[in-house]
Amino acid sequence: MNLAVIGSGYVGLVSAACFAEMGNNVTCVDIDSEKIKKLNDGEVPIFEPGLEEVVRNNKNLFFTTDLSTIINDVEIIFIAVGTPMGSNGSADLQYVLAAAKKIGETMQKEIIVVNKSTVPVGTADIVKAAIKSELKKREVEINFQMVSNPEFLKEGTAINDFMKPDRVVIGANSDYAFNKMKQLYSPFFRTHDRFITMDIRSAEMTKYAANAMLATKISFMNEIANICERVGADANQVRVGIGSDKRIGYSFIYPGAGYGGSCFPKDVNALRKIAEENGYQANLITSVEEVNNAQKIIVAEKVVQRFGENLSGKAFAVWGLAFKPGTDDVREAPALYVIKELVKRGAKINAYDPKAMKQAKEHYLKNIANIHYYKSKYEVLQNTEALILLTEWKEFRSPDFNEIKKQLKEPIIFDGRNQYNAFNLKELGFEYHQIGKIN
Repeated sequence: MNLAVIGSGYVGLVSAACFAEMGNNVTCVDIDSEKIKKLNDGEVPIFEPGLEEVVRNNKNLFFTTDLSTIINDVEIIFIAVGTPMGSNGSADLQYVLAAAKKIGETMQKEIIVVNKSTVPVGTADIVKAAIKSELKKREVEINFQMVSNPEFLKEGTAINDFMKPDRVVIGANSDYAFNKMKQLYSPFFRTHDRFITMDIRSAEMTKYAANAMLATKISFMNEIANICERVGADANQVRVGIGSDKRIGYSFIYPGAGYGGSCFPKDVNALRKIAEENGYQANLITSVEEVNNAQKIIVAEKVVQRFGENLSGKAFAVWGLAFKPGTDDVREAPALYVIKELVKRGAKINAYDPKAMKQAKEHYLKNIANIHYYKSKYEVLQNTEALILLTEWKEFRSPDFNEIKKQLKEPIIFDGRNQYNAFNLKELGFEYHQIGKIN
């Protein structure tokens, strides 16, 4: 098939690359001319394992800033632009509507318009109206189909998630659209038919419900961990005890410093806002968000409890800035909150992350003083009071603890991801602080 994907960000670029990998001719469209130039030169602007190889080696993948030059050849066009959180907490649809406007201005024949961006329920109707408005201005009538096809990609494993999906959710109002989308996705689920069809609004809601459910599991476990600390229980042992129940499972029940990233915080907030706008108070969703906001600074609170409110003259080493391993995404990462809490009390921060330092330094922490960035996980430790682990990158899992002990002023570790065995560390002479257990 001939496809177009509007948006060359995380979702758009991964989707375009994977569709092209299956033999489709795919053109990725973006208004950012500098980004398109880099992509045409083989430079991928985001870090995602496996993505650069797919983009560089694919002969069916093209990039342009001008939708009008390719839209006549397109059967299906995906809208995969950002929907950032607006000032009131709801999803900002300005980029979605700009894409819809451009489609209406340039389309010449019947196409299927697929919304792959995460959008509030009812957005398909708004997009449809925006396209029709542009067609009316042109005084032309062209039929088109609207489809909702939410993405369920995990940063760090997005290529595998797309190529081997748990499910493909399609919301549409016609058999023609369902059949076309099934034809497009059939190469991705040859062994198991995981193609799920529903109405458009249910598909739009499915994305929010999925992320809210996963976020709920995280906040629930973090709340249990906080209770465990107060009653003398071990949250990690409790996790094993409940995770063995098949109805619960082990996924998303690891106690830690809270969730971040581009999806969970934004989507949980947006779902709460959707409920409010429709006359319903989503108390559980609100609590999930509140628990997570408090959890993001719990490591900082442990540091303050240990070293006092005045941290002037003290330096701390931070391992991990990305919100999770396998990505350079720092959006809403717990590290941002911990660092800011410590810096405002006078602390200096030595930071290291395998992939996310450029993003943090140039964007999310650029206005924060007293942060120094280092090129190795051991160099960052020199003359610091303690190590603070905030992202569970693989290279942090089995470090040289003797080297850590040698570099730190005192052998103290604050583990925001519960990566290490407390008994072993104490045997090595470390003071070890973790989530969900009394030290």
